[in-house]
Amino acid sequence: MDFMVLPSGAFTLKNVTVPAAIFGQRGDLISTDIGIVDGQISAPSGKGIEMGEAMVLPAFVDCHTHLDKGHILPRAQNPDGTFIGALTSVREDHLNWTSKDVRTRADFSIRCAYAHGTRAIRTHVDSMNGQYKRSWPVFAGLREKWANKVELQMTSLITCESYGMPEYAEIAATVAHFDGVLGMVSFPMPDLKKVLLGHFETAGNLGLALDFHTDETMDPSSETLRVIAECVMETGFCGRVLVGHCCSLSQQEENLAMDTLDLVAKAKIDVVSLPMCNLYLQDRHAGRTPRGRGVTLVHEMKARGINVSFASDNTRDPFYAYGDMDMLEVMRMATRIAHLDHSDFDWVKSFSQTPAEVCDFPDLSLAQGTTADLVIFNARNWNELYSRPQSDRIVLRNGIAIDRKLPSYSELDTLLEAYK
Repeated sequence: MDFMVLPSGAFTLKNVTVPAAIFGQRGDLISTDIGIVDGQISAPSGKGIEMGEAMVLPAFVDCHTHLDKGHILPRAQNPDGTFIGALTSVREDHLNWTSKDVRTRADFSIRCAYAHGTRAIRTHVDSMNGQYKRSWPVFAGLREKWANKVELQMTSLITCESYGMPEYAEIAATVAHFDGVLGMVSFPMPDLKKVLLGHFETAGNLGLALDFHTDETMDPSSETLRVIAECVMETGFCGRVLVGHCCSLSQQEENLAMDTLDLVAKAKIDVVSLPMCNLYLQDRHAGRTPRGRGVTLVHEMKARGINVSFASDNTRDPFYAYGDMDMLEVMRMATRIAHLDHSDFDWVKSFSQTPAEVCDFPDLSLAQGTTADLVIFNARNWNELYSRPQSDRIVLRNGIAIDRKLPSYSELDTLLEAYK
């Protein structure tokens, strides 16, 4: 099989391997034929292409990213690899975040994601201290530029301490104006419940979904996830609520953690785990080997019917020094870090169909009648898929193979050197 060329027009991918869960079936991997006609998946027809059991997945959804921070690492190093070190470096770098700077770096990241097979992205947008005035129009422009290639969704990144400040209302209005998601970082603070209830009220009045960075710490006393769930129950909030990180759950006493998860399930809150960034930052101490992985309790969540997704989080910035917006890398790392192998067969949905549902993106599946946005791998099973980078993968959009050439880091040199 020539893994670089596919025909145009009607054709059938014969003898491919796909996850049964993508079709709503039980079991692991199944063999099938996939027809493609006029950019849509159809019954087998046209020229048959023998695929030799190559794995086929629907295009990816990356539902928690920070495109505005991406690739600043060359000019904004994390001095000690810690969360506080990252936070400090990013805040200092905000002085460089002109519209051109944010646009160039974010577009670079989207180009990478597109080449790797991602179809939809939700990005957090730093919005405090007036940054919303510069960054939100930039991302609105990028959303228009990438329409029909990568669907882009924005959510505000503010701290719970900002609630009640003069610009809070302006940020919320900006989010609504650009049809975004109202986001917030939650952490223990006086009157947190009152703040969150007000935040829920704002979202309800504006008809916005909510997205939280929650308990991004290994401190077991951090229980803001529980407070968020209580707010959902008390307010009857009917919009989607997505929470990310939830690292402290892994350090809490078992009964307390399970009781919190029961409440999260009852409140119908969705969760996104960010295993690469959490592994990188959490439990980092100078001269000491880390003991904790930082990953949240994804198996216990899924067992309770909670929607669990996985996402990239940060890319080449002080919070995570690596990454390339490649959701296959996220799948590979999540499988190893969270022990998704020797578990349920439907975890693959956590990188495509589940986040698409949670973020209200168009459905991504392999069902007939859906758009042929597919990723084809030169691998026949999970072990082969995860054991190599799969740099020869084919990405189909509307049934047509795209140019997968990745942008060169050198494109960013002039931009980054200007601020040294």
